[in-house]
Amino acid sequence: MYAIIETGGKQYRVETGSLLQVASLEGDVGATVELDQVRLVHGESGVVIGQPLVQGAKVTAEIVRHGRTRSITVFKKKRRKGYRRTRGHRQGFTSLRVTGIATA
Repeated sequence: MYAIIETGGKQYRVETGSLLQVASLEGDVGATVELDQVRLVHGESGVVIGQPLVQGAKVTAEIVRHGRTRSITVFKKKRRKGYRRTRGHRQGFTSLRVTGIATA
């Protein structure tokens, strides 16, 4: 059984027991999160496609850890003007372990 969920503006294919890295979510490590933005569920009864969401479907997950991704360099320059700017950025993330997929 698997589902396609949406969180943080991105879609993920998840199965029970899978580990995924999403944009930062509120909550402590070990807490349970319910993701109700379910786009598709594939199970024993076949495929259920939401329009746009599957009614009553939920994915429960446990927060494994919070962290930040590797650093990227943002460099801006305007030629012949002596303008250069360098900045770094590290995006925050939450690592989740899917514990269950429920349909209505």
